[in-house]
Amino acid sequence: QLQLVESGGGLVQPGGSLRLSCAASGFTLDYYAIGWFRQAPGKEREGVSCIGKSYGTTYYTDSVQGRFTISRNNAENTVDLQMNSLKPEDTAVYYCAAFWPSGVYTVKAMCDQVPSAEYWGQGTQVTVSS
Repeated sequence: QLQLVESGGGLVQPGGSLRLSCAASGFTLDYYAIGWFRQAPGKEREGVSCIGKSYGTTYYTDSVQGRFTISRNNAENTVDLQMNSLKPEDTAVYYCAAFWPSGVYTVKAMCDQVPSAEYWGQGTQVTVSS
């Protein structure tokens, strides 16, 4: 079965850190561009960070630039999102998605959800609160 599974969410105090992991089963993540997205209650889903296939270019939305880092771990077949200096406004369900790299879209376009993702995970809750 082809699927993505996110892990690493939880409750953290403001200023704290979490590391999310997006694991694939049934396919190799290195062949896909990968995006991390989030959706807070009552808000639209937004792209947080995306990375091109293999060790491609990265993109971060302005609100997380300098605080979040996306990276690939090919040995584990995962794409991770290191989140530092977390703020209450980072509270959301975080999803990862895999995009087939057609060569037409930039990683920013993927984070803007212009192309459709091939696969989505089920999400992991991140809550930043004191």
